[in-house]
Amino acid sequence: MAIADQINPISPMGLTLDAYQALCAREGVGPGRAKTAYQAIYRDGKTASPPAKITLPTIVTRHEEAVNEGTTIKFVQRLPNPDHRLANRGIDFDDIESVIIPMIGRSGRKTHTLCVSSQVGCALGCTFCETAQMGLIRSLSAAEIVAQWWAARFIENIKIDNIVFMGMGEPMDNLDQVLKAIACLTDRNGPALPMSGITISTVGRVDGLERIKEQVQKPGWKRLGLALSLNASNDEVRSRLMPINKKWNMQALQTMLLELRQVRGWRKIMIEYVLIPGVNSEDTHADELAEWMSPFLKDPTRKKGKGHGGLLNVIPYNPRRDSPWDAPSDELIDRFVNRLMRHGVFVNCRRTKGRDSMAACGQLGTAEIRKRKLISLTTQGRTDQEANAQ
Repeated sequence: MAIADQINPISPMGLTLDAYQALCAREGVGPGRAKTAYQAIYRDGKTASPPAKITLPTIVTRHEEAVNEGTTIKFVQRLPNPDHRLANRGIDFDDIESVIIPMIGRSGRKTHTLCVSSQVGCALGCTFCETAQMGLIRSLSAAEIVAQWWAARFIENIKIDNIVFMGMGEPMDNLDQVLKAIACLTDRNGPALPMSGITISTVGRVDGLERIKEQVQKPGWKRLGLALSLNASNDEVRSRLMPINKKWNMQALQTMLLELRQVRGWRKIMIEYVLIPGVNSEDTHADELAEWMSPFLKDPTRKKGKGHGGLLNVIPYNPRRDSPWDAPSDELIDRFVNRLMRHGVFVNCRRTKGRDSMAACGQLGTAEIRKRKLISLTTQGRTDQEANAQ
């Protein structure tokens, strides 16, 4: 019997090939054998190939919704909860949601984007978001993040072309594990996604954006995508919608994004704007938003076709459970978008997919966990509860 068959299984989930080979070497497994096992997990979809073996979270619910481009699929994976305090109360699981979104581009080619979660719940308290109503339970490991891709690719049997960190959680609150997961997802011997096919979305943690600025200057990382969830045209509205704006306001965000734009090779920055009727949808809001976007508009010194440094993505609001607001009408959306375009803003209006199955933007969050608010908002790397305990 080979040595690799005698040792305890070693999971490669969430690891690059180099990291997995280093782990295997400690157990006396050579790099060639480790590479073969690694590729069997990520390329062939095997759950075991000695010395590699993975244990996957169970998919407990699954919803499909037909859209123009195909079928949106939301699946919920159940993870063991490591918190013994919850186990004593009879709660020994965490549920995370992922969404597979079909898309047809201008070329007519059909692709699939996977929206992944980086946390169970979220601590940032955005009032329009379903996930925020859960509070933050815990952050996910890189292995738990990558397992969402594995389930989409080999359980749902759908080739994933793009990954967006726009599911449950704030990626900047779990950036170490998010970056580790991205390194795995882009490993050419593993999932082999292109870096240009991965986008991190953030509500605007400037400290996290500073780290992203450093990261994209490393070899292989410069084409990483970034999306900022702005959702307001002035600080007064944004602070009501997004408490984090009281820490880092819109001027701080704009300054940080302009610094990022100067990084060589940086892709266009996407600005996301959830359009909520009666909150941020008036003509004056469009005018203010266009003014805030003005530094990202056409630059006459740049080559033709390269003029825009920022794309504004208008997202019609998808009502969360017990929402105080309705979805915007088509007439309201058209008026808002057209006014922005008259100001010269480069605008895309995201078509809603998955709203009926609570799989659309801002709707992810499980009812079972929603009552378990254990961790408070943090902007300093630790929670209010942790600070108060000291």
